[in-house]
Amino acid sequence: MRIGFDAKRYFLNKTGLGNYSRDLIRILEKYAPENEYLKYTPKIGDQYINKSATQDNIRLPQGFINSTWPNLWRNQRIVHDLKKDKIDIFHGLSGEIPLGLAKAHIKSIVTIHDLIFLRHPELYHPIDRWIYKKKFRHACEASDRIVAISECTKNDIVDLFHIAEEKIDVVYQGCHEAFKTLKTEEQKAELRNKLKLPKEFLLNVGTIEPRKNILPTVKAIKDIDIPLVIVGKPTRYHQEIMDYIRQNNMENRIFFFQGLAMEELAVLYASATIFIYPSIYEGFGIPIIEALYSGTPVITSKMGVFPEAGGPASCYIDPKDVSQIQRAITTLLADSAKRYEMIEKGLEFVQKFNDDQVAKQMASIYAKL
Repeated sequence: MRIGFDAKRYFLNKTGLGNYSRDLIRILEKYAPENEYLKYTPKIGDQYINKSATQDNIRLPQGFINSTWPNLWRNQRIVHDLKKDKIDIFHGLSGEIPLGLAKAHIKSIVTIHDLIFLRHPELYHPIDRWIYKKKFRHACEASDRIVAISECTKNDIVDLFHIAEEKIDVVYQGCHEAFKTLKTEEQKAELRNKLKLPKEFLLNVGTIEPRKNILPTVKAIKDIDIPLVIVGKPTRYHQEIMDYIRQNNMENRIFFFQGLAMEELAVLYASATIFIYPSIYEGFGIPIIEALYSGTPVITSKMGVFPEAGGPASCYIDPKDVSQIQRAITTLLADSAKRYEMIEKGLEFVQKFNDDQVAKQMASIYAKL
């Protein structure tokens, strides 16, 4: 079969949706090579393409209208190109599919990552909420199949869009290979020296925004002798965190980084004493999976999708309860045997997210269409 992907985020997004797109296509190309995979994108980002190589499976908008108005191409006029390329199935990787696929007799699948804009509307501008709801509802209703990245997201689609659950398949997100290889003590020491980090530290990875909710963790370690490393793009919420840090003289204990290479990030995960992820809501929570593959014990939120991602051996807390977060950190820091047990059981649990399993599930969905 010839599978076409909406690959905009594959090329242009460095984090969440981009990582999902790149990992899924990489996994399918490796483990399900019987299909041909074509990537459709309005433009190509320099950071992901080896320009010296021939990219026969990439499609860009052609002609004056499509090149001038790439959003129009992506949302509608792309169907002409899909027909010309004899695409059997089009897969929207980020909650969208173009108009007119069914009329063109092209089967379609859409991946829905989350419906946070409906569960927590206070986090979004009203216009953004309206646009997301319109696009996601159309994709769910018009597609032949829906892929949800967790049972939690599947339940939200059924509840909020009233889609029959029989139309939805749960396929967990893959994880970059960099997190699955054992890191040496030399690698860890080299990175710590480069970033000027101590040997023991807590780690948090994710955009620095209210939904990720890292401020209660900063408050929780005020009286604990352990530094915190935060990796992510700052938003206005970052200023709120900085105000607290300055007021409590914690400047030398909180480290902020962004733009780390994937290999560096993987070594950082493996170097951390504990990974902490007190997010309020996620579609899945891939940083939890990255931590488990890295052999790092996890503290995360006890509601929603987090137990689904973290498994039975992670430590679960109320993300708004500072004292509960403090107790969890203190307990694990004092009990190396418990941390070792969490690492072993976490590595055992996380094998369910291996690449071959993801590819097998997704290829089966394609074949059934």
